[in-house]
Amino acid sequence: MTVARLTDAERDSLLAELPEWQLREDGRAIVRTFRFADFSESWAFMNRVALYAEKADHHPEWFNVYNRVEVTLTTHDANGLSARDAAMARVMEGFL
Repeated sequence: MTVARLTDAERDSLLAELPEWQLREDGRAIVRTFRFADFSESWAFMNRVALYAEKADHHPEWFNVYNRVEVTLTTHDANGLSARDAAMARVMEGFL
């Protein structure tokens, strides 16, 4: 199943809505680093995101060290950003 890639206008609107997220250099993903008080808080955040990701069948690329969670969102089937990434970023922001 092919997933539609966001248009440039949709992508720009998403980035305006979520200013903490940055467009990756190649323009095919958005990235953000979340910082928490400690490892327990970062892990709790990742657990909440993981539960959502399983239900949505869309999984972030991420890296965790202690209180930091680095996230990359992209949709491989769309060869770039899709509505799935926009939804995931909004959900992540809602978990803060």
